[in-house]
Amino acid sequence: MKTIGLIGGMSWESTLLYYKLLNEGIKERLGGLHSAQIILHSVDFAPIARMQNEGRWDEASITLTQAALSLEHAGADVILLCTNTMHKMAP
Repeated sequence: MKTIGLIGGMSWESTLLYYKLLNEGIKERLGGLHSAQIILHSVDFAPIARMQNEGRWDEASITLTQAALSLEHAGADVILLCTNTMHKMAP
């Protein structure tokens, strides 16, 4: 099973939903007590929201890139953004 890196915190409610759906999918596929292998990097959304409102998307992108790199160093095989707005910056 691959390790999934989640960038969450934008908002914590959406992060919770991604976590829940991933684990429900694994349980459905594998059954029993299986759960997803997940590493979570939760960011403080207040500074990112400020960057968005001020049009500083490049700075917000740097923040998320740093989060993604930390997940990669922690062993994530894939990385998922637990938000819709910030996908705007994904390559």
